[in-house]
Amino acid sequence: MKRLYFLIPVVTFLVLTVMFYKFLFQGPPSELPSPLVGKTAPDIALPALDEKNPGFSRGELAQGKPIIVNFWASWCVPCRLEHPTLMELAKREGVTLYGVDYKEGIYGKTDGDARGFLEELGNPFSKINKDKEGRVSIDWGVTGVPETFVIDGKGVIRVHYAGPLNDDILRRLILPALK
Repeated sequence: MKRLYFLIPVVTFLVLTVMFYKFLFQGPPSELPSPLVGKTAPDIALPALDEKNPGFSRGELAQGKPIIVNFWASWCVPCRLEHPTLMELAKREGVTLYGVDYKEGIYGKTDGDARGFLEELGNPFSKINKDKEGRVSIDWGVTGVPETFVIDGKGVIRVHYAGPLNDDILRRLILPALK
């Protein structure tokens, strides 16, 4: 009988540990479901980054072809890491890649830093908006950068990925959503 009393707390502890582990590590947070997937992309009425790249509007996201929208910033280290992947993605036939420069005014950075980032590493984006205060990014569910959305030809979000893109993510999530 004394053994039974000893086993109850041990079994309870093990059950709670397994449950905690399961809920805590149910998968990478970048692949957790987004409430925006399957819904029309929010408005994105923002100014263009500068005179070198035109901006884009919500209406352009529903013109019959899929578009990838990537939120990035010059001060973002993971954005620098994913940039070669974006450059390769932009070279693919039929891929349209738009960018949103996120909160460039923080950390003492300016719009010129965003332009310098693109001049140094290359510009994969055909159009770029700037979200200096991050208000539109909140509507899109952006919690940090980089984050990438695949919008279908009807303007509906099909994929939302938080984190830097790599070849595996492109192959598993991004490219299949473009078909």
